[in-house]
Amino acid sequence: MERLPKDPFMLVSSINMLLRDGEFDSLEELCHSFDREPEEVKAELLQHGYVYSEEQKQMRPAGYND
Repeated sequence: MERLPKDPFMLVSSINMLLRDGEFDSLEELCHSFDREPEEVKAELLQHGYVYSEEQKQMRPAGYND
């Protein structure tokens, strides 16, 4: 993968896949590898109803654990 997808749902899927498969140890490492800022990615995906779970190391629907 050369860059992270622009489509928010594909972005969530890609992030979760790359973290799950052990390509990266953290969201920060993943984002920096693709020349993106983690806080910008988190803010972008929050607008589409997703938050990052440090515990699970994955993007989850907002409110999933509430």
